[in-house]
Amino acid sequence: MSRIGIRPVLIPQGVKISVAPTSVTVEGPKGKLVQEYVPEVEIVVKDGAVHFTRKNESKQAKAYHGLYRSLVNNMVIGVSQGFKKALVVNGVGYRAEVQGNFLVMSIGYSSDFMVIIPQGLAVAIESNGQKVVISGADHALVGKFASEVRSLRLPEPYKGKGIRYEDEKI
Repeated sequence: MSRIGIRPVLIPQGVKISVAPTSVTVEGPKGKLVQEYVPEVEIVVKDGAVHFTRKNESKQAKAYHGLYRSLVNNMVIGVSQGFKKALVVNGVGYRAEVQGNFLVMSIGYSSDFMVIIPQGLAVAIESNGQKVVISGADHALVGKFASEVRSLRLPEPYKGKGIRYEDEKI
């Protein structure tokens, strides 16, 4: 048995989950998320929790069992509380600002980088343009966008100049 897959996901108040034959939809105060899933895993909502079972004992079904439990758990947390990643922009003259649907990064190159902010994410600038806070309901999208912004100017190990996660040690 999967150690992660056998644990049910508790549904907090204000969150609604509906299961279709090939997808799970989670709705809450922060938005609506949809996740497709394979038929090897059976998803059932009962008694205020989501339960996951395998239809067979194949290697693929065992792998998907814990995966879909984690994905649905992240969806429930995302639509109820949301996810947040903070990036620190460190360097002389380095700064960030939001202009409409773009995140504009001045990070030491001859021209500024303009990054399109994906639908469903909110970007806030703090500390005079030295801190970028990315928040949203989709855990994977928040992490992917934070990684893309960080990759514009990776932190260098000697002076620490560049873009790093707030809790990252260089």
